[in-house]
Amino acid sequence: MQDVKQQYIDTLVPALREEVVDGLLYAHSRLQANTKRNLEASSFLYALVELLNEKGLIEIDELDKRQKVVGDRLSEQYKERGEGALFQEPQYEKYSLQQEAEVDCANRLHRCKAACCRLPFALSKQDIREGIVRWDLGQPYLIAQGDEGYCSHLDREGCGCTVYQHRPVPCRAFDCREDKRIWLDFEAGVVNPAIDRSDWPRCLSGGSGEQNKR
Repeated sequence: MQDVKQQYIDTLVPALREEVVDGLLYAHSRLQANTKRNLEASSFLYALVELLNEKGLIEIDELDKRQKVVGDRLSEQYKERGEGALFQEPQYEKYSLQQEAEVDCANRLHRCKAACCRLPFALSKQDIREGIVRWDLGQPYLIAQGDEGYCSHLDREGCGCTVYQHRPVPCRAFDCREDKRIWLDFEAGVVNPAIDRSDWPRCLSGGSGEQNKR
């Protein structure tokens, strides 16, 4: 039986490796093609900017300021559409993080229903390399969410985190007390009634509620 199993592994591993190599070759070929197109487009754009500046039609300083404004706006749209891979920015070493929030969650869960565990956020490269915290294969590298949008690592019975020691930076640093998406009045224990909606936090206006924006 052991020999059969080993034979199966010996046959399967090379086949899987070939599939992975084929996939990487395709992805890297597309990346190289896109890089060439981006380089070509960038060269035309820079040439146009230089010509317009030389002719006195634009000022480089004004262009730089406008580029920052437009870039931030497009970046937000990019994130909201879930295009491409999203990484946590800025990156922190989570195990040495000094700014962990101190919120009495245990005595508040009956009101907030662990709403913070429904907020989407991007993982860091440290989380991804570690391979413990799961991410959404359809939207890399957002935290994986399951039923009702809850984090896939949440113990729904006790509302505890099953990867607590390895939880990402947004989970460690998030302070819900001033977040009106969850609490209308934290001290009085008044929650935002919208958390009972199945489409929360997407139902809220003004953004997707990504946890790493905090």
